[in-house]
Amino acid sequence: MLEWLTANTATLLNGLALGAVLFLIAIGLSLVFGTMDVLNLAHGAVSLVGAYVGVAMFDGRPSTGTFLLAVVVAAIVGFAVGGLLAAMTGPVHNHLRQALLTLGVALIAAELLREVFGANVRSVAAPDALAGSITLSGSPYPVYRIAMVVVGALVALALYLVLERTKAGAIVRATVADRGMVEAMGIRTKLVLLLVFGAGAALATVGGLLAAPILGAQPGLDDQILLLALVIIVIGGLGSLRGALLGALIVGQVQSIGVVLAGDYASFLLFGAMGAVLLLRPQGLLPARNGAHA
Repeated sequence: MLEWLTANTATLLNGLALGAVLFLIAIGLSLVFGTMDVLNLAHGAVSLVGAYVGVAMFDGRPSTGTFLLAVVVAAIVGFAVGGLLAAMTGPVHNHLRQALLTLGVALIAAELLREVFGANVRSVAAPDALAGSITLSGSPYPVYRIAMVVVGALVALALYLVLERTKAGAIVRATVADRGMVEAMGIRTKLVLLLVFGAGAALATVGGLLAAPILGAQPGLDDQILLLALVIIVIGGLGSLRGALLGALIVGQVQSIGVVLAGDYASFLLFGAMGAVLLLRPQGLLPARNGAHA
């Protein structure tokens, strides 16, 4: 076992890095669905917008300052798009209609991005401070991917502290549990839901930007990301921070190890894992407790 771990260190780290950026994207979808009961099929397109923010702002390898500025721009764009989607889906309470509406938005967004940026794969370079590599198990490994693991862990911790240890998080949890009672206390739940939707979309665009040096930016990537995000929340549990993190780590490892073991058939392993979870634990591995985000 130790020899296998040593020989496959890069593969396992690739899985962690992929899981970290997928977590940033999936947790936004999970929180919006769990809080607003909105099935947002435009979430993948929103994350792709973040990747193209990097394409638009970077000409070659960006400086660290430029990359951080792009993160801020992606977050602002994502929040604005989330607010627009919240306004569009607010009057629609049927999941099928929500799915059709947001799917239409996704298709329009994908075509607009194709027209603006073209149909070719566009690469995005990591910032200069994270452009190097370190030696692991005798082979070079990109520093950027290790940084993504750290970023994913920090974001998970920050979200936990906000949702579980702050007044804002308590309001969000209370809105999920009993919206009428929260409104009776004088809190504008529509504003709360709009902010949650905006924050979820901002996480998606930032996640898309951070994933761009690993996955690139190209038409069709939005569908792949949406599919992976849905698998993550099915495996982890709807509306659960811990579930989204665990699901993202599982999906990242299954994708990374699956490519090594099964090549083009890696997707079968992924959906096999999802099917096993649905059979054994339909609510997900770590579902939210009593409607609260945990």
